[in-house]
Amino acid sequence: MATKMTSGYRLFSIINGCFLLLLSITCVLPLLHILAISFSSASAVTAGEVTFWPVDWTTAAYENVFGKKEYLVAFWVSIKRVVLGASINMLLTILIAYPLSKENSQFPGRTIYAWYFVFTMLFGGGLIPWYMIIKDTGLMDTIWALVIPSAVPVFNVIVLLNFFRGLPKELEESAKLDGAGYFGVLWRIFVPLSMPSLATLLLFAVVAHWNSWFDGLILSNRTEHYPLQSFLQTIIIKLDPAYLTPRDAELHALVNDRTSRAAQIFVAAFPILIVYPFLQRFFIKGIVLGSVKE
Repeated sequence: MATKMTSGYRLFSIINGCFLLLLSITCVLPLLHILAISFSSASAVTAGEVTFWPVDWTTAAYENVFGKKEYLVAFWVSIKRVVLGASINMLLTILIAYPLSKENSQFPGRTIYAWYFVFTMLFGGGLIPWYMIIKDTGLMDTIWALVIPSAVPVFNVIVLLNFFRGLPKELEESAKLDGAGYFGVLWRIFVPLSMPSLATLLLFAVVAHWNSWFDGLILSNRTEHYPLQSFLQTIIIKLDPAYLTPRDAELHALVNDRTSRAAQIFVAAFPILIVYPFLQRFFIKGIVLGSVKE
């Protein structure tokens, strides 16, 4: 029998719904404002006439971003970085988390190896030794310089090994009785059961690689090797005159720093906005499963 809602419960539902609606609006309005600025003229933005709808509609800011070959090359470098980097991150995370999720009786020295990885989160050699190692190994000015140094995300390893430890041990024991080896148990049982957690970690990896810009600036000597975020940081924000063509000068007459930055935000955020809806249900489920621990 359905429980009859009381007047107090109805009032709470109405107030709660209004509060969540107001909270959603406060989150969406800044994005709409930035989007309106990116499609408005520089004079309208400078005069403060733009709120949530473009004034003097123009796509000059986006033409400034995508109008040159260098921008498209940087975009392609970022795509390659995300695909390679996220793939390597997930593969190594799975291969490291699985043995570390075992008990000491199954994997002698497991605690020592686990603390070895945790140590790298607490202490680092510094920027200069990090740079010298990458330079001396010949990775400078290659896509691998953007991928290899961050190949093992230790935080993701810790999250996944704890998730693996929460899976029923009877599943692994049954699989081994059927003749499955460690790799068979990992790829046929643990990985399929860990899809929500893996999807969450994949989202973390994609966002981290896509938003990274500092390593591209110091590990690439030529502009054509910059990922998108590094290129936008150098060209759009600093507006280096060496890269300005007559068409660029014409575009810069229609845009200013605010419109360029607004376009930059959406150029950088658009791929994540496309990917996130497909991973959202796994993301939410992974958080829920990860929060329910004995």
